[in-house]
Amino acid sequence: MAKIQQLAINTKKEENMSKWYIEVIQKANLIEYTDVSGCMIFKPNSYQIWEKIQNFLNLEIKKMGVSNAYFPMFIPEHLLNKEEEHVEDFTPEVAWVTMAGNNKLNEKLAIRPTSETIMYDAYSKWIHSYRDLPLKLNQWCNIVRWEFKHPTPFMRNREFLWQEGHTAFATKEEADKDVLDALENYRKVYEELLAIPVEKGRKSIGEKFAGAEYTTTIESIAPDGKSIQAATSHHLGQNFSKAFNIKYFDKNQKEKFVFQNSWGLSTRSIAGVILIHSDNRGLVLPPKIAENKIVIIPLFFKGKEKIVLEKSIKIKEKLKEFNPILDDDKKEQSGFKFNKWEIQGVPLRIEIGPKDIEENKLVLVRRDNSKKEILKLNEENLSEKINNILNEIQKNLFDKAKLMMEEKTIEVDNFDDFKVAIKNKKRCLVPWAESIESEKEIKELTGAKSSCIPFKFKNKNLDGVKCFYSGKQATCWAYFAKSY
Repeated sequence: MAKIQQLAINTKKEENMSKWYIEVIQKANLIEYTDVSGCMIFKPNSYQIWEKIQNFLNLEIKKMGVSNAYFPMFIPEHLLNKEEEHVEDFTPEVAWVTMAGNNKLNEKLAIRPTSETIMYDAYSKWIHSYRDLPLKLNQWCNIVRWEFKHPTPFMRNREFLWQEGHTAFATKEEADKDVLDALENYRKVYEELLAIPVEKGRKSIGEKFAGAEYTTTIESIAPDGKSIQAATSHHLGQNFSKAFNIKYFDKNQKEKFVFQNSWGLSTRSIAGVILIHSDNRGLVLPPKIAENKIVIIPLFFKGKEKIVLEKSIKIKEKLKEFNPILDDDKKEQSGFKFNKWEIQGVPLRIEIGPKDIEENKLVLVRRDNSKKEILKLNEENLSEKINNILNEIQKNLFDKAKLMMEEKTIEVDNFDDFKVAIKNKKRCLVPWAESIESEKEIKELTGAKSSCIPFKFKNKNLDGVKCFYSGKQATCWAYFAKSY
């Protein structure tokens, strides 16, 4: 009994989400803290989620004609300083290497906060002719950003993992298409793999990536009404190509600057899975990202241990495509095992005892809703039926998250209603006269900022519609919320 209490999640998600979140990631065995604040160990239970994301996204990236490469993590100061808006935005976040052993370096080296500068220095050496375009590279790597005071595992680490795609084109039209192609891949990751619904849109002028012409984004929402920036895709225009002298000769031998994009998705995606799907019993994993989709728990009774264990081993072999765990530890009580694997988010539990064997059945328990299902042991299509149940779990998690997103979103047209909605942990769809100044003022007054200007409302009528904040003619529809 003491073990069960030790494993249990003691904080309610609906009462204190921050404390609940930390409990889940610790008790689900996802991370280990280190002596460097904001730098954590990704234990196998969390890293395997990242591997699933990598495998899925890698295929989609390569369909775009993108190749993987790797660039150094140390960036000389003179390269980082080449694009003024970019470096100004990142300066507070940069960690620097200034010494090698006892010797001071001649030039400071930035530890990669993002790779535009070091990659584009290389691009300037590789691109000379229209035949060299398009150039499409991606790298999977670590990133270091040091500016914040209170790191949150997965959501906001000083060191985190991501992929960053960097593409160069002869024309803006090609670059514009690439931005949206990358964004669509990110939608697929979140909706088809992670079972998290997202909104596609554009970031506001004040929230766009430093050095970009515009930033597109996919945004999700947590149960506390806070927006989660899930992934971004930026059109850089010719800002970096001019700073780094990335030019090519076209078919008429006329020299031109290239158009560029960058796009990325990080281990913040793991935070989204935890916040949106998990519950007061621990981690909940969509089956598509669960390394072990099933745990088999033999129910041992005195004198019947051997027959139960033998049958459990046969079931494990029969269902090996789902990479099942067989928990045959006889020292732990069944209730403790149920609790242990629930906390770690295994999608499906199979319980099998002597009576089940006599009755030729399996008891299946779903992690998403605790529903029990009975299947016959000797069914030829057992694997197919279990696969169908796992698909149902995947769909149910997406549908629940979508319903939550809809319930957390409200349309308002004035600032008084907006303030009340934000206080009540809602995301607001508002008509807005977009400006950096008004967004700063709104954030100072309410703590909320724009999450995105959604594409789906691009053609929603704004004739005669006034901005919810300034009373001026609205220029767009936007989502505002507090954010992570």
